[in-house]
Amino acid sequence: MDKKSKRILMAFGVALLALIIIEIVSPKPINWRESFTTDNKDPYGCYVVSEELKTLYNNASTTIINEDPFVFLRDSSYQENSMYLLVNSDIKLDKRQYEKLSNYVSKGNTAFISARNFGKVLKDSLGVDTYSYYYLMEEEMNPVLFSKSFIKDSTKYSYKKGVYKSTFTEIDTLKTKALGYYLNFEDEDIQDLNFIKISFGKGQFYFHTLPEAFTNYYMMEGNQQYVANLLSFENPSEIYIDNYLKAGRKVVKSPMRFVLNQASLKWAYYLVIIGLLVFVMFKGKRVQRVIKVIEPLKNSSVEFTKTIGDLHFQHKDFGNIISKKITYFLEKIRSQYYLDTNNLNEEFCKKLAIKSNTKLEETTKLINTIKMLKGKSFHSEEDLIQLNKLLEEFTL
Repeated sequence: MDKKSKRILMAFGVALLALIIIEIVSPKPINWRESFTTDNKDPYGCYVVSEELKTLYNNASTTIINEDPFVFLRDSSYQENSMYLLVNSDIKLDKRQYEKLSNYVSKGNTAFISARNFGKVLKDSLGVDTYSYYYLMEEEMNPVLFSKSFIKDSTKYSYKKGVYKSTFTEIDTLKTKALGYYLNFEDEDIQDLNFIKISFGKGQFYFHTLPEAFTNYYMMEGNQQYVANLLSFENPSEIYIDNYLKAGRKVVKSPMRFVLNQASLKWAYYLVIIGLLVFVMFKGKRVQRVIKVIEPLKNSSVEFTKTIGDLHFQHKDFGNIISKKITYFLEKIRSQYYLDTNNLNEEFCKKLAIKSNTKLEETTKLINTIKMLKGKSFHSEEDLIQLNKLLEEFTL
């Protein structure tokens, strides 16, 4: 490599290293997407509220639920007088989830659901429906609670950035109690409900339409007391915080999702991977280096003989070929049957026929032909063909 190429390569490496360093040290842009997950510290995550709940209820413990509410309520043993907290932009329960959650509430527990939309199942079952205004807010929203006994201060709570206004349009007035609304400065007689309570069996459902109040951004903007007021209506002994029905929940889209979600299959998969790695490590050390295959030298004597034969045949030297064939044949008889070939008489024919297990007539015919050809001074192509045919028919 010449000096110019080395300089270009070095310049490229320095530039690449500089880009990597800049990417590492540069501040990451703020993620303003809605997440509502308890481990997310971005503005619209719910990390702060999940931590603050531990101090809000001194005698209550909190548990993060990372599985489907149906699975948790079906398979887990939950405490009495507990609260299930669900916060997301939309909470649309299916029939199985609602069946388990309503059974949980009917036993004297509380379900607190904060979302802009509650789906068809909750609407059909509890008569709860909302309408959301999906446009940029030009003015602040100020939620207020009806019950003065739970308001601990006179602070005005304001919400505007990244907030969509959602209000209740349909409720079951026989079972529902209004607990909160949005202030309407244009017409004070209009009350946009945003917080209600529905008694169900021995427990109760709470529905709230401002889930952004539970996010990190507003919990750090001085509105945390509003969330404390919302949750002060109950005093549970245990709080289950849903971390499954979330807009920002990480979902594995790989075809391996089913395998990794099953404990037994997941560990079997991991053991196979570990086993393969161990096999490769030890196998790689023990296997001998590949030895190059050296092809053996070919036996070209047959090809050489054919070439010489073709050469004789092309020169029409039939006598020479006949002579060599007879010489080779007699030599085979001497080496294989130990017979004297100096005198090719009748006695010789009988011995050769017996040892070669050949008919006497065929043996005699071949020997007579050999004697006849040896006595001729000129040989034709027909003589060569006749001799070759007799030799091929004779079995040595």
